[in-house]
Amino acid sequence: MKETIAEVLRFVEENDVKFIRLVFCDIFGTQKNISILPGELPRAFEKGISFDASAVRGFMHVDESDLFVVPDAATLSIMPWRPSQGRVIRFFCDVKYPDGAPFEGNARSLLQRAARQAESMGYACKIGSECEFYLFETDEKGYPTNIPHDHAGYCDIAPKDRGENVRREICLSLEQMGIRPESSHHEQGPGQNEIDFKYSDALSAADNLVTFRAVVRNIAARNGLYATFLPKPLPGKSGSGLHINLSLFKDGVNLFKTSGTEHSQEAESFMAGILERIPEITLFLNPLPNSYRRFGEFEAPKYVTWSHQNRSQLIRIPASEGENSRMELRSPDPSCNAHLAFALLLMAGLDGIKRGATLCPPSDFDLYRASGEQLRDIRTLPKTLGEAIRLAADSDFVKAVVPKRLLDNYCKEKQAQWERYVKVENQDQFDHDFYFVNI
Repeated sequence: MKETIAEVLRFVEENDVKFIRLVFCDIFGTQKNISILPGELPRAFEKGISFDASAVRGFMHVDESDLFVVPDAATLSIMPWRPSQGRVIRFFCDVKYPDGAPFEGNARSLLQRAARQAESMGYACKIGSECEFYLFETDEKGYPTNIPHDHAGYCDIAPKDRGENVRREICLSLEQMGIRPESSHHEQGPGQNEIDFKYSDALSAADNLVTFRAVVRNIAARNGLYATFLPKPLPGKSGSGLHINLSLFKDGVNLFKTSGTEHSQEAESFMAGILERIPEITLFLNPLPNSYRRFGEFEAPKYVTWSHQNRSQLIRIPASEGENSRMELRSPDPSCNAHLAFALLLMAGLDGIKRGATLCPPSDFDLYRASGEQLRDIRTLPKTLGEAIRLAADSDFVKAVVPKRLLDNYCKEKQAQWERYVKVENQDQFDHDFYFVNI
């Protein structure tokens, strides 16, 4: 629903809206919100609503704690699981200083800037995500257990697949909110599910992913279940990935259009830019110690390679034509800050185009069964969060894209998490206690 401020205020008045949620994310992508009554909405649009930014991880300190959220009128959405009488609506917000200047820690504005740069170069980037998650049983008090919701496998059906009705409810709720799921199915792991989305502009795709995670958690809870986006919740089982499909349009033409194995030079340079920078930005695509337990297993990538259709690769070109032609990046996981991740990927691709980067030859073989000789000269993704932090902190590219305040605060928090992680005796228990109940 794309609305102007005047149309939004009229909608609120005519549709019995009684409660308004103003949504923003911290630098790690965790959704936050402030709720206001309809009478406060004009002030929110004009001046913003203040909040204590020192209480939000990675934002501000107590000596300079005031920030403001300003709703984006174009993101109005009705919360479909709330009553139809006395409706609740939601807006995504920009975060600003008291003088109206954009706050550097707001990754949403960083993605908007990346999209504007693409536009200034004559390109429009479209993004569609494929997001995996697990459903677990809850105990008598509603707290999550370690028991998966079912023991079905890839694309199984009911009654073996017990998540069918939950996925349907999620998809219908998203549709009511103006988000277009393309497909849904059971994934390989016990209790693991996947929902894929129609491509959209980069900002909408990131906003939609934040909404999706909230909808999944709410619908799961309504069904007596617990949903987690932890990348590797069950050792020895399939990890949860966030496959990101990117296409690039110029003058209305998809530059990833395929003719056999041929691509446009711009599309190849875009891919080359991402492949070159991927080790440096992996911290933001895979931000947890647990993220690195997923790599190299159950079709999750490990090597910096690309190919057509081959699911063992970091980037694959799916078998598709026309407007659906795209590259699929398979390393990210759903614990990331979508706005920050998408901004870095877009900027890496655009940097590749500006430099006329040359795409390396494809790796047209199964990386999981490859010989040591075949793998000898192939770069790998970072093996641990600690390595990813070091690569990001030393990267001139990351420093040029990510504002210093955001980068410093992000790396400081992640370094503290990594140091705690390496000191514990039982990392499985640490993942459960620290991440499973929060991601």
